[in-house]
This record gives sequence, C-alpha cells and structure tokens, in this order.
Amino acid sequence: MKQLALLLKLDLQRLILILIILCVSCLFIVSVFILNYVIKAQLIENSLSINDKYASKVALSTDQYFRNMLQELKYSSDILGKDFSNQALVKNELHRLKFQSNNFNSVSVVDQSAHIRHVEPQILKFDANATYKTMGIVESLKSKQTYISAPYQSMANNLIVLMSQPIFAPDHQYQGMVTGSLYLQKKNLISQILATSYSYKNSYMYVVDSNNKIIFHPEAKRIGETIQGNSGLDYMKQHKSGHIRLQNSKGVDNLAGFAHIPSVNWLVVSQQPTEVLFAEANTIIHKVALGFFIFYMVLFFFIWKIAQYISSPLHGLAQMAGTLNKPETENEIQKVDPWYFEVMRFRTALLFSSKKFRDKISELNLHVNTDPLTGLHNRRGMQLFLDELQNMGTEFSVLIVDIDYFKLVNDQFGHDQGDQMLKVLAEQMKKNFRENDVCCRMGGEEFAVLMTTADREVVYKAAERLRQSIEGITAHMATPITISIGIASWPVDAQDVKDVFKLADNRLYQAKNEGRNRVCC
Repeated sequence: MKQLALLLKLDLQRLILILIILCVSCLFIVSVFILNYVIKAQLIENSLSINDKYASKVALSTDQYFRNMLQELKYSSDILGKDFSNQALVKNELHRLKFQSNNFNSVSVVDQSAHIRHVEPQILKFDANATYKTMGIVESLKSKQTYISAPYQSMANNLIVLMSQPIFAPDHQYQGMVTGSLYLQKKNLISQILATSYSYKNSYMYVVDSNNKIIFHPEAKRIGETIQGNSGLDYMKQHKSGHIRLQNSKGVDNLAGFAHIPSVNWLVVSQQPTEVLFAEANTIIHKVALGFFIFYMVLFFFIWKIAQYISSPLHGLAQMAGTLNKPETENEIQKVDPWYFEVMRFRTALLFSSKKFRDKISELNLHVNTDPLTGLHNRRGMQLFLDELQNMGTEFSVLIVDIDYFKLVNDQFGHDQGDQMLKVLAEQMKKNFRENDVCCRMGGEEFAVLMTTADREVVYKAAERLRQSIEGITAHMATPITISIGIASWPVDAQDVKDVFKLADNRLYQAKNEGRNRVCC
C-alpha cells in the first residue's frame, strides 16, 4: 500500500479526493436506486388517483347528460299524450326535440302497435304501415316505462342505444312512446363529451356496458366489440368506483381509474399504460442522475462559482422562457445584464417572443369572446362580464332582445338578408347604449344587453329607445325590422343569475304574445 502510494505520488489532498470519490460513488449508486423506487411509486400513485378522480368526474357529468336527455323525452311525451292522434303536433314536437338541443342522432314516435308515426331527421325513411320489431322498440313497448336499451344493431345496421319515455293519454291509456337514439359508431353527444376529455400523461378513456360491450373507445373500430381477457374488469364491475392496476385485453399492464354511470349502468375507465409512466420515470432518473454526477464532480468551490456566474443569466432567461404568459416576465428579462454575446442574443429573442406571445393571446381572446358576424360579445364574453359584476356586487339589468319574425325573413329572403338584419340590430345596439353597457349576441336572432343599473325606469327608457330606433328601418332591408324585449334585474328580481335570465326570457315571450314590437318588464 505504501509503495502504491509512493508510486502514485499520493498526498493528503489526493487521498481526500479519492475518499470523496469513493463516498460520492456509493452515495450516487444508492441515490439512483432510491430515486428509481420513489419516483416510480409516486408516479403510479398519482396516476391511479388522477385517473380515479377523472373517471368519476366524467361518469357523473355523463350521467347528468343522460338524465337531462330522459327529461327532454319526458317533456315531449307529456305534450304528445294530450293529443296523440294529431300528426301535425307529432311532427312539430319531434322537430323541436331533435334540433333544439341536438342531443340525439335521431328521434321518433312509435305507437303501441310498433308503427312509426314520425321520425327526425326526415332524411331517415320509414314505412308508416310497417311494424318495427327491433330489440329496443319491442322491449320499450313491453316495459311501458322509462327505458334505456343495451347497444344493439338497428334495422339500418347502426349500433345504437335507444332511450324512450312512454306516452299516456289524459285518461292514462297507453298510446306508445317517444324515442331518442344515439349512434355509437357515429358522432354523438356521449362521444363528444368523452373525446374532448382531458388526458393525463397519455392516458385514454373507454366505456363498456353491463355485458362488457365497448360503448366508446378512442379506436372507433373497437366500438361494439366485447372485451375479453381484461384482468381487472370483474373487479371494476363489482365496485362503484376506484382504481386498479390491471392487464388489458391485449396483455398490456395499465393503471386504471373507474366509475359507473348509474342511469345506464355503464363503466367509465380512464387508464394509462404503465410502460409509458415508467419511460417518463426513467427519463427523470437519467436527468437527475446526470445532474448528481455533474454536481459531485464539481468539488472545487471557485470552479462552481465561476460556472454559476457564467450560467446565471442564461439560467434566469431559460426560466423566464417558460413564463412568457405572465405580464411581469418582460420586466424581469429587461433586468438581466447581457454581459456576453449569447446572453444578449437570448435576451433579445425572449423580448421579441414575449411581445409576439402577448399579441397572439390578445388576438385569440378577441376571437374567442366575440361574435364574428356582428362584432358583439358572444355568450362566453358575456359570462366574463357577468362574473365580474357579481363578484363586485354591482346591480345590473338584463335585456333579452329578439328580432320579430326572423325565421320568416330567412325563409322568404334568404340568410344573407337575415345576416344583414342582425348586423343592423347590432349597430343600433352599439349606438343606443352607454359605453359601460355590454351588448351581446346569444345566438341566432337573440341578443342581450347588460346594463349596470337596476333602475327599472332607466332600463325601460333605454330599451324603448332601442325599439323605436329599430322600428321601421328599411335601408338595405327587404322588410321593416321590429324587435321584442324582455327585462329583468339582479338582484331585484332574483338572486340567481340563471333565474334573472329566465325571467327576462319569459318577459320577452310575453312581449311576443302581446303582439310583438314592444318592451315587457
């Protein structure tokens, strides 16, 4: 040992260095093993928890959609039960049911003898004299109550789920049913909800029914397939919600969260391949291990300080590059001293990028919150102002404005004339209201104004002023324009903003029922 020490010319400094290298090497190896275990365990725990919570959230919202859809069908069945033999009523109500919310791919009315009375959309053909004996129709007629079918192939060879509500006459005599169908292999309400759902680190979501048949899957070709060989499916079906590590039908190890949709007894599963998570863990471990190695090698204080001094401005700029969306970032970038060429170039590039980012965000916000046809705020833009007024406790009034006979104008003179009418109304709204009043287009021919006052006389005069300015305008119009307006105030008329809008809407319809071209408050 002494001879080796003499041969290597070891001194105290070098011996201490060797001892440090040995200790650091052992510490590095142990750290990597512990890091590997902790990171993977933490990622697994996080993935299971997040997938569990997200599956529950999606299941809850989907269940609410189903309940709303059944309520829509119930509303229609109540209307149809009053005069079931009235074919015009059947057609009008089905048209409203199909296109008011567009929740169903198709809707129909079937009498107790399994004859289809009418179907929407009308592109679907049917024989009024034929008897339709599909599984959904037969089971629904048999049950004579609220019904949701299991997935089955329709006569048009579509994989569908049928929802129905029975129709009873005023004397409680069973008349038939009103149905709504979801085409599982085509774009439908449920697929829209799930397809736009947030994915956590490459996780994906699918839905199966009580017979293990796939209702929704990111791979559309798998919809309708029966799942086999999934090691966790039995466990998930036996529990209301939770999480589990399982092997899917392809033998791939997954981390899954699940929850049931009570109204249809479907199972929502959000899962993530374990290998994807471990690949992320390995990437993190490699980066951290490299950082450890570099840190342990740089032992001499002055080298570290020099490196820190050189890298500090670049490090700061790199951190700021990830926060360009914050308004204070630009001031922080300005404070960085560009004492060498690379920092100067990086700093200049970040300042330019920060400006471009802000400009782009402003442009996007304008497009997102503005109706492109009229230039008024859209529903989203209106909601921002509503939230601000409520948070500040500011009293306000809602004016719901609707163009009279707008559909007739579209039908007789075309949509170009209808669009011109919408623009004229929007222009008059801008002219007749104060700068701090918010004018919005809620959709179609319906507009809204938020006035920051609950003084009914002031609001009524403003509404009347708008109505009079619109009345009789014929410039560039094929027909005169008139409008009807309903008014309600917060919190004078209601504490809940939704109730305020509902009240204003009711008063709008009151104005229309009283002859249109008037204001009701």
